[in-house]
Amino acid sequence: MTITSLQNNAIKNIVKLGKNRERQQQGLFIIEGARELSLALRADYNIDSVYVCREMFEKTKYPDVLNTLDRKNVFDISHEVFKKIAYRENSDGIVALAKPKQHLLSDLQLSANPFIIILESVEKPGNLGAILRTADAASIDAVVVCNPSTDLYNTNIIRSSVGGLFTVQTAVCTSEEAINWLNKNNITSYAAELKASDYYQDVDFTLPSAIVMGTEADGLTNMWLNNADKRIKIPMRGEIDSLNVSVSTAVFTFEAMRQRGFK
Repeated sequence: MTITSLQNNAIKNIVKLGKNRERQQQGLFIIEGARELSLALRADYNIDSVYVCREMFEKTKYPDVLNTLDRKNVFDISHEVFKKIAYRENSDGIVALAKPKQHLLSDLQLSANPFIIILESVEKPGNLGAILRTADAASIDAVVVCNPSTDLYNTNIIRSSVGGLFTVQTAVCTSEEAINWLNKNNITSYAAELKASDYYQDVDFTLPSAIVMGTEADGLTNMWLNNADKRIKIPMRGEIDSLNVSVSTAVFTFEAMRQRGFK
């Protein structure tokens, strides 16, 4: 049976999950897209239910994802219903509800020579999603989100990360916990600051390293500026004094990968 009513309780509930409070209360979040769902499955996320618009799903590049799901948890929906619950254009007609994971520092598994991205009080879901894409592209060890101002399972984060949330090790903690963890693991921290005296391309990222990024509006707090091992900046030749935080993070990250022989 195909769900065609916009007043269906399950459909109304999916719409509610667009809000952080509802995600926390229900212990569920939304995954849109077959690629994103396949990545979540590969990362062993527990899938609660799946809603498919067959006429749209016929065009997907990931048709096999349905074969890995329990059929009793898969529900057909009409095109109109899908438009009600979808968050992006040009979707391939599939939305899933999944259970979130804990993201603990203690669960991170580091390589022998780790590179970490640390974000303090990241505000915009799109920025965090873009940074997760960078982290995936560079195959870094982990992203650590300190004192977050946005829910890690915000639908816009999953959308803008193109599923990177499911491919990159991610931890959520306080800044103090992150500082102690870096010290414990002998990881050198580099705080991004506009007034820093050292340029990013002049520091050595070949040893265990972490770049620490603040908000676009205020930068890093004194806790990080006072506790980081070094402060670094990107040369600015124009009149605008800062880059988007996701762009800055990508600049630092790929300089580190260049130094490490990344090809």
